[in-house]
Amino acid sequence: MHELSIASAIVERAGELARADGTDAVSVVTVRVGELSGVVPDALDFAFEVAREGTALAGARLVVERVTALAYCGPCAAEFAVGMPPFFWCPRCDRPSRDLRSGRELEITGVEPMTSTGP
Repeated sequence: MHELSIASAIVERAGELARADGTDAVSVVTVRVGELSGVVPDALDFAFEVAREGTALAGARLVVERVTALAYCGPCAAEFAVGMPPFFWCPRCDRPSRDLRSGRELEITGVEPMTSTGP
């Protein structure tokens, strides 16, 4: 399960970003995961729970924003979902497309610090 190594990298990088912003604890990490990234969101969520233990992200929640794989057809200017498994044939003009516009993303888009709720 390569999601564990990805989750460990997310925990490490999110911790670095939090420290750079002057905080010690993180409550939420948001990531964008493309449909064609090769990452299974549910497996990533489970792996994140394992990887965060004993770190500044121990109480953090992972929010996964799923990104649909979209291709663009130059001849007819149509953008279309390629699906899974991917099918790069334009449904509008019946031609193949080589222009993938989204779907390979795997990036941290947000790291929220833990808020204190003291008296």
